[in-house]
Amino acid sequence: MFSIEDIELIRLYQGGSEDAIEASERKYGAYCRKIAMNVLGDAEDAGECVNDVWLKAWNGIPHAVPPNLQAYFAKLTRELAIDRRRRSHSAKRGGGELPLCLDELSECLPAKNDVEAAMEQKELALILRQFLSTLDTTRKNVFLCRYWYFDTEPEIAKRFGFSRVKVASMLHRTRKQLKSYLKERGYSDEKL
Repeated sequence: MFSIEDIELIRLYQGGSEDAIEASERKYGAYCRKIAMNVLGDAEDAGECVNDVWLKAWNGIPHAVPPNLQAYFAKLTRELAIDRRRRSHSAKRGGGELPLCLDELSECLPAKNDVEAAMEQKELALILRQFLSTLDTTRKNVFLCRYWYFDTEPEIAKRFGFSRVKVASMLHRTRKQLKSYLKERGYSDEKL
């Protein structure tokens, strides 16, 4: 269900109004910059990434209305930030939560770089969605904050009113559970 503001935003995009970008920035700019910053670790890159989000939305929304505008902007931001990081990453730049998150998940997820990995990607996405559906709401939200939005453990602790140690422990247990879940579905140690 769209808020009145979101309905107006969609109308602005569909009408080709430049006000759509300014209104999107006002409502979702800080949210998108936070996601981009978590991935990129650089405020300037995060700002440029968010500008790219508005451009992509400008080109996309008139043709297809997303079912959830906030989730749509979050997904665009995440994808564009990860692409930007891949293109511009060098060892001396560092920063961001992405490397830490990927390192934490490396014990659970396949790490192939071949054709087989590309073929397994859709199957793995389905299994991950199924796994998330087995978690209670809090554990699922903590897991998504860390591994979808790349929030830091202290940020997650503050958001949920937990200690940082509790968040770290919860994430560790959930990763172990994910690893077991994947093994049960044919992702053996050789694949992980």
